[in-house]
Amino acid sequence: MSDAMVQQLFTQGSLFDLQTVIDYGQSVINVAQELAKVLTDNRPLSTKTVSSQMNRYFLGTAASGAWQWKDAYEAVEVAQILYLRQKGYKLLLESPLTVLLELQKLVALCPTHTRRSEESVQLQQFSTPLPLAYLVAKAGFVQATDLVLEPSAGTGLLAQMAKLRGASLMLNELAPDRSKILRRLFPGTPLFGINAEQINDYLAGKTQPSVVLMNPPFSASPKINSRNPDATKRHINSALQRLADGGRLVTITANWFSPNNPTWRETFVRWHSEARVLMSVGVNGKVYSKHGTTIDTRITVIDKVPADSSEIPCITETLDLPEILALIEQLPQRSSWERSEKVKAAAKAIVVQLPKRTTVVQPETVSSLPDDLIVLEYEVIEWTASEGLKDTLYETYRPQRIRIKDALPHPSLLCESAALALVSPPAPTYKPHLPSNIITQGLLSEAQLESVIYAGQAHCEFLSGSYIVDDSWDNVTVAAQGEENAVRFRRGWLLENSKVFYPLKITLASYLR
Repeated sequence: MSDAMVQQLFTQGSLFDLQTVIDYGQSVINVAQELAKVLTDNRPLSTKTVSSQMNRYFLGTAASGAWQWKDAYEAVEVAQILYLRQKGYKLLLESPLTVLLELQKLVALCPTHTRRSEESVQLQQFSTPLPLAYLVAKAGFVQATDLVLEPSAGTGLLAQMAKLRGASLMLNELAPDRSKILRRLFPGTPLFGINAEQINDYLAGKTQPSVVLMNPPFSASPKINSRNPDATKRHINSALQRLADGGRLVTITANWFSPNNPTWRETFVRWHSEARVLMSVGVNGKVYSKHGTTIDTRITVIDKVPADSSEIPCITETLDLPEILALIEQLPQRSSWERSEKVKAAAKAIVVQLPKRTTVVQPETVSSLPDDLIVLEYEVIEWTASEGLKDTLYETYRPQRIRIKDALPHPSLLCESAALALVSPPAPTYKPHLPSNIITQGLLSEAQLESVIYAGQAHCEFLSGSYIVDDSWDNVTVAAQGEENAVRFRRGWLLENSKVFYPLKITLASYLR
């Protein structure tokens, strides 16, 4: 093939798309390095400058789809981190108020986030503004001997504040693109990509941080489309469990997540019974103005030590950052904590690995049962269709393929669509093992027992194909035949009739506790 033909194929994109060979994380870093030069010169970052550098390193424009403005804003945040690496160590030698004011001036040079991606909205990716990150790290009293966990690391603004103080880091970030940035920005640092609502369960062994700095999603959970207000509580719960005894947790939350809010009062009381809530104070929303919002937030500080009183300090008002700085400077020093060898070896931190699994094609035969359990016997009968589709929308329902001796009919009228009544149900073979009084006392009706049988029948069988589940247990991909650690999934079964389902659920739950 001639050079001309190769060049033609290359320019036409027939061999490969240039976008596929771009290293996203490195490209963001490259843009950030150019933007950091502007910030170092104390010059404002215009959107034109940002756009020009993004076009350069992403080999195309936003209009062509080469990059999104969310990517550009990530690069601006990384530029702030690079600025800190150049001037931050010297800056921290100044008085805390001077540091705070200088960081506010730095942020003022950056463009406002005015455009959001679907991912940023869905995962509520509001990074911590640099001045607020400084206060959070200061409230954590971070020292060079600390191991700091950031469960929702974002672009690393909080993590960098801890690193300026010489601490070791453990980072977690669920969003793949942000993880690529963090891997380039903090090479050699343990980095996980799991749902931080269960971070204590995912992290294995005795690796425990002495400080947790966090800014979790306020009301968003992965793979849940609707608003989930419990998300904040779950993030803090799990991080607090992972925190070493005597350690300190500092978190940013929505302002409504307050011990003075009756909805969350019990949550804070429960934490305070096992740890000590040192401070809860509202933050004026203008600190987030450069991030495209003015939502009020709240800083909460918790020490993992026994509480010395039942009082939970809480300031309901939203304060400006200098006022919050004054409060932080009044916080008590952190308690001593035991730094084990496993904590020192932060790089050895791992996540729970998915074990190799084997599948059982047939259920195991039970030779004997406890006295209070019986095998539910039933008769499979022939199915006969009705006279055809009628004018009515619904038909009266009762089990059509099985008859269970001594089972009582359902106490209320059940129905199914007239069209569904013309479909033959499968003939089941699964026989559940149930407490005898479920039938003798009529705790479950004939229709509810049919539901148990069909559910068991489904769970005895597998869906076609095999799959690989990643370490987070959230992401599933199709596995090649014979691939190691491949798993199969059992069939599911759905019951939509509330008159059958809810009594069935309550009755069975009492036996399965």
